Amino acid sequence: MNKRSIAPQLSVLSLCLLLSACAGKPTALDSGIAPPAAWQYAERATTQATNQRWWTQFGSPALNRLIDQARRDSFDVAAAMARVRQAQATAVIAGAPLLPEVKFNLTTRHQKLLRGNGGPDLDTSQSKDAVNNFGANFSASYEVDFWGGRAAARDSALYSLRASESDQATVELTLLSNVADRYAQTLAAQQRQQIDTLNLANARNVLDLVQTRYDAGSATALELAQQKSLVASQQRQLPLIQQVAEESRITLAALLGQPVQALDLGSEPFQTLTWPTIGPGVPSQLLSRRPDLAKAEAELAAAQADVTVARAAMLPAVTLGATLGSDADKAAQLLRSPYYTLTAGLIAPIFNNGRLSAERNKARARQDELLQTYRGAIINGFADVEKALSSITRLDQQRQWQTEELQQAQTAFQIAQSRYEAGAEDLLTVLETQRTLYAAQDLNVQLRLARLQASIALYKALGGGWNTED
Repeated sequence: MNKRSIAPQLSVLSLCLLLSACAGKPTALDSGIAPPAAWQYAERATTQATNQRWWTQFGSPALNRLIDQARRDSFDVAAAMARVRQAQATAVIAGAPLLPEVKFNLTTRHQKLLRGNGGPDLDTSQSKDAVNNFGANFSASYEVDFWGGRAAARDSALYSLRASESDQATVELTLLSNVADRYAQTLAAQQRQQIDTLNLANARNVLDLVQTRYDAGSATALELAQQKSLVASQQRQLPLIQQVAEESRITLAALLGQPVQALDLGSEPFQTLTWPTIGPGVPSQLLSRRPDLAKAEAELAAAQADVTVARAAMLPAVTLGATLGSDADKAAQLLRSPYYTLTAGLIAPIFNNGRLSAERNKARARQDELLQTYRGAIINGFADVEKALSSITRLDQQRQWQTEELQQAQTAFQIAQSRYEAGAEDLLTVLETQRTLYAAQDLNVQLRLARLQASIALYKALGGGWNTED
């Protein structure tokens, strides 16, 4: 084992010892907020739990592939992981003073008189104008943690580590939900583009018919102009929808950590995306599911420990020390004169112009700030779930009626077009039914997208996936 491999292993061992001292979940803090007994807009008959790979519930192999790529290549996730490693190192540093610090010191000294008669150590009259000295010693120092300040500093660092881990989970959850949302937007925009292309082709067919009738004298110039206006309007919509699709692709590629030129979405149709039935559980479970709430709770616990640290700094500190060593004039005699030294000290603050008490007050104010932040995060978490559940409920109701609206619009356009070709209906009716059909088809895609986004938002609001034993 080389020296390079020893240091990382010692750091890992130190971290494991520190984490074992505070093993298990921290005691839940009392936020003073009682969660409601049930969700107001919860879906009916949805009590099953989901798994942690929640994105697989949408039935899209392409989305699964993109999610895995985002988890592997995202720069945001990599940065969050680096912050966790920083917090791990900080925890080791904070826990180190709980054990004595041991040092080894090896010294050599050569002293020579330059001029004059010298003194007791350097005396030219006795041919002692040069002196050599060799020394070696082990020293140990330790501050007795009477007031719990050192242990509190370690606990604060460990809670900060938990907060950093929860922050990493929040970053990953946000990233994955954004990938799923942008992928759905991209497919929806492509579907809308196909609908617009079909409707544009249909409008041009009607224009050809009107042009033929106009050339034959059975259609007016007004009817011809109206249909040309409709074709131009639908032609104008096509670049707009194409822009939406392109922007979604660019954003999705950025989330994956690559340029849009390297993005490969495959050819999955929008209609293959399905939304699962999600059992949100009870509101009290939200506190253990959402990583942002876990982060806020850990930060509050760290702030409480910091108050103990600040309070301990105002009290006397007892330090102990021990040294075992040897000194000699010659290196060969270094081990012939061993000695030991024991020391003890008491350090107490007398005057610091209010600095220590101000630091304690600052720690208390920080604790109160994070308590209010934690409470606000809980309320916002409940609100996020309620809004997602409400959106799902109302979108399902809209889609139920919009399906009927779309079917009737299709029927009305087919009847109007047939009657116009037979000369039994005027062009205005055909134009109105055509606009209605196009709007209904486009709205159908938008509502389906909104429903998918609501399911993604609900997963995010619930903290992503969770274990079935939760």
